[in-house]
Amino acid sequence: MPEDPSQAPKKILAQGKYLRLVLQGTWEYTERVGVSGIVGIIPVTDARELVMVEQFRMPTGKRVVELPAGLAGDIEGQRDEAMESAAARELEEETGYRAGRLRRLMEGPNAAGSSSGQMTFFLADRLVKVGEGGGDEHEDITVHVVPIAGIWPWLQAKQAAGLALDPKIFAGLWFAEHLL
Repeated sequence: MPEDPSQAPKKILAQGKYLRLVLQGTWEYTERVGVSGIVGIIPVTDARELVMVEQFRMPTGKRVVELPAGLAGDIEGQRDEAMESAAARELEEETGYRAGRLRRLMEGPNAAGSSSGQMTFFLADRLVKVGEGGGDEHEDITVHVVPIAGIWPWLQAKQAAGLALDPKIFAGLWFAEHLL
């Protein structure tokens, strides 16, 4: 029986400001540096619209339509930030919406074959528009509010226009349909 690969020693192959590349046994993968977790938010308006964001993502070389998301514990002085706080902060920062109710749904690997990162998903409803959104000074985010009933043709049109679609959108739609 092969030995437990999770018990193999870790070797850091490279480290940048935000990511490190690790070799453990025969696996190479990335780890986030200086964060306590990753949050993904599924924001649904009272009118049954899904709020999504669009931004350029360097690894894909194109703009990506995705759920609002972000890092927890990445702000100096807030390293012990709760996941719920990070989700509320990221939702408002990226979309301009504040959730009247934010429900923690689940946690799981965001890219199980290449990253140790774990994403905690939150369902956000009873939304109130409190700002423009668009992200912080380092981000160029476009906010999209799309009726769930007509979302598939809208997503197909975005993809036909050359944008990438983050598959987590479809998990978000499932949660919105089954939990609201």
